[in-house]
Amino acid sequence: MSDTRQPSPSNNSRPLLQPSIILPFLFVSLVWGATWLVIRDQLGEVPASWSVTYRFAVATIGMFTLALIMRLPLKINKSMMGLAFVLGLFQFFANFNFVYRAEYYITSGLVAVCFALLMIPNAIMGSLLLSEKINRNFIIGSAIACSGVALLFVQEYRSSGLPLNTILLGTGFALLGVMAASIANIIQALERAKSIPLITLLAWAMLWGTLLDGLYAYMVYGPPTLEYRPTYLGGIIYLAFIGSVATFPLYFGLVRKIGAARAAYTGVVVPIVAMILSTLFEDYQWSLIAGSGAILACIGLVIAMQARSPKR
Repeated sequence: MSDTRQPSPSNNSRPLLQPSIILPFLFVSLVWGATWLVIRDQLGEVPASWSVTYRFAVATIGMFTLALIMRLPLKINKSMMGLAFVLGLFQFFANFNFVYRAEYYITSGLVAVCFALLMIPNAIMGSLLLSEKINRNFIIGSAIACSGVALLFVQEYRSSGLPLNTILLGTGFALLGVMAASIANIIQALERAKSIPLITLLAWAMLWGTLLDGLYAYMVYGPPTLEYRPTYLGGIIYLAFIGSVATFPLYFGLVRKIGAARAAYTGVVVPIVAMILSTLFEDYQWSLIAGSGAILACIGLVIAMQARSPKR
C-alpha cells in the first residue's frame, strides 16, 4: 500500500523561531546549562556511577508517573522493548557515565563546551539515516557557531590550569559521551520509535539505563554508598526531575519536530548559560576570548535556526 500521507506543515514549512519550538528549546538549554554545576557537586564520596544510578532511578519513577498521569499506554511489544533497551544503553548509561567521568578530569565548562559539538554527529547521522536535509543557512550558522565554541574551549583550557594529559583524557571521555548521546538522538527519531508515545519510550529506556548503571556501578565499585549531605541529595532530586523528567521529553520532541542537528543546538547555548551561572555563583571572570566565543556561538545559532524545518 502506498504512503498517501502529506508532509506535515508543522515539520516542513514552519520557521523554527516560533513559540512552540523556541520556548522548549530555551527551557532545555537553561535547565541543562545549570546541571553542570550540580553534577560537579555530585562528585565526591559517592562513585560517579552510583550517582548516575540514583539520578535515573528517581527519574524513572517520575517518568512512569508522568505516563500514568497522562494516561499513556505502558505496555509495549518485544520489538519496541528492544528499542527502549538500546536507547537506555546509549542515552542513560553510556552518555552519562562518560559525562560524570569526564568531570573528574576537566572543568564542567570544558565538558559543556564539548557537548556543543553534538550538532556535528547529529547532522551527519541525521542526513544519512533520517534523510534530514542540511541547507546552506545551517552550514553557515554551524561554521560560525563552531568558531565560537573553539574560542570558548580555548578560554576554558587556559583558565583551568590543568595538565595537557588531564585535559586530553577528560575531553576524550566527554567526546565519547557526545557520540553516545548522538546515537540515542537518532534512535528515538526513527520512524519505528515514533509508533509509541515518547513518554512511554523514555520511561522504559530510563528503566533499562538505570539497571545498566546499577549493574556497572556494583561490578566496578561494589555495594552502593550514599552521601547524606543536603546539597548532594537535593542535586539528585534536581537532576532527576528537572534535569531529566522535565527536559528529555521536550528535547526529544524537538528532535522529532526540527531534526536531530537543529535540536542539538541546545548544546551551543548550554555552555554560555553555564558560564553566566558560574559568573554569578563562582566568580567566573569573562575575557575577550570568552565573550567573542559566546557572541559568535549565538550569531551562528540564530542563523541556523532561521532556516525552516528539514524536509524529509
